[in-house]
Amino acid sequence: MTEKKGAPLRSDAQRNRERILEVALVELTRSADAPLSAIAKKAGVGQGTFYRNFPNREALVLEIYRHEMQQVADSAHQLLQTREPDRALRDWMDRLAQFAMTKVGLADAIHQVTSAPGAAAKPEPTPVTSAAELLLHAAEESGTIRPGVSADDFILAISGLFAMDPHGDWEARATRLFDLVMDGLRVGAPGPKAG
Repeated sequence: MTEKKGAPLRSDAQRNRERILEVALVELTRSADAPLSAIAKKAGVGQGTFYRNFPNREALVLEIYRHEMQQVADSAHQLLQTREPDRALRDWMDRLAQFAMTKVGLADAIHQVTSAPGAAAKPEPTPVTSAAELLLHAAEESGTIRPGVSADDFILAISGLFAMDPHGDWEARATRLFDLVMDGLRVGAPGPKAG
C-alpha cells in the first residue's frame, strides 16, 4: 500500500520514521559519516522503508536539524507554563546550549550536506528565533527585562555560545555568558507590574 504524498502517515509508518530520526541523531552526532545502511539496521527498518522516508543523506540530516530545532523551540512554551518569564528565558538559554554543545557531530553532518555544490541551504533557525521572541515578550510584559529587545539582537548577544569548544569547559562558560546577558536585559526593566 502506497502512502499518498502529504497524507498523514499510518501509526506504524510514523513510528518507523521517528525511530529512524532517533537513531540517526545518535549516530550522526557520533560521526558525520555514519553509513545510512547502519542507521537503518540500528533503527530496525529495511532499506526500502529507510529510503522511502529519507531518499538521501541530505534529506535525513536536514530533517534531524529541523526536528531538533523545533524541540528546542517548543521547550519555550513548556518553560513559560512552569516558571516566571525571566527564569523561563534563562533556563531556555541553557537548553539551547545543551543542544548546541552535544550535537557537534550533527553540525559536521549539516555542514557536509549544505556545503556541497548545488546542495540545499541549511534551514533557517526560525523556530528558535520565534521561541526567543515569545520568551522576550513575556519577560518584557512581566516587567523583568528592559523593553524593546528584539529576538535578532538577543540571538546575536548569545551567539558566542556557538564559538565555544564543546570538548572544553563549555557549561561554566555558557553559564557566565548567559548570566551576563540576563544582567544586561534586566538593566532598565520597569519591575513587576502591579496586579
